[in-house]
Amino acid sequence: MNSPLCIETIRLADGQLSNLPYHNERLNRTRFACFGETMAWDLNELIKVPSEVTGGIYKCRFTYGKVVEKIEFEPYQPRIIKTLRMVEDTTVLYEFKFQDRSSLQRLFEKRENADDVLIVKNGLITDSSYANVVFWDGSQWFTPNSPLLKGTKRAQLLEEGIITEQKIRVRDISNFTHVRLINAMLDFGSTPLIEVSQISS
Repeated sequence: MNSPLCIETIRLADGQLSNLPYHNERLNRTRFACFGETMAWDLNELIKVPSEVTGGIYKCRFTYGKVVEKIEFEPYQPRIIKTLRMVEDTTVLYEFKFQDRSSLQRLFEKRENADDVLIVKNGLITDSSYANVVFWDGSQWFTPNSPLLKGTKRAQLLEEGIITEQKIRVRDISNFTHVRLINAMLDFGSTPLIEVSQISS
């Protein structure tokens, strides 16, 4: 049986790959955990940026297993997310960034009229279908300490002290005014705010 492939999704802005130390850390942690590989890779050495994608914002998709499978670039257009629906699942697992996202897609399909889902596991808020989440209480940003996937942007913002980890239960959501989605492709400062009132159950 073949091992599942994994991916890193990296923001390419005007020819510059973003946040590489955090991507390298996750990449090599995943390679050790999933494939038993101990020799560190450096994405800065492995990814050669073609001249035709050096202007604007692109998504670099790095697919790998024991070896590099492929490196792709595509223009990036952020999703417009204004509403979220809470969806409960006690079995969903996505600790590593696998290419196979079928478990998350299955939950996304339960969004009904909302733009995306807010996944709840054992009463705790985790992630949306494609991003970590942060909540604003009027003075601070908090992120759930129970994410399905520890994202690279989340790791950076935690290290910089911009966000703080906290256990966030479904019943705690009313303590906040807004929620924001964060991932490697989204610029934290300009990502739209979603009012907590736009989260349905």
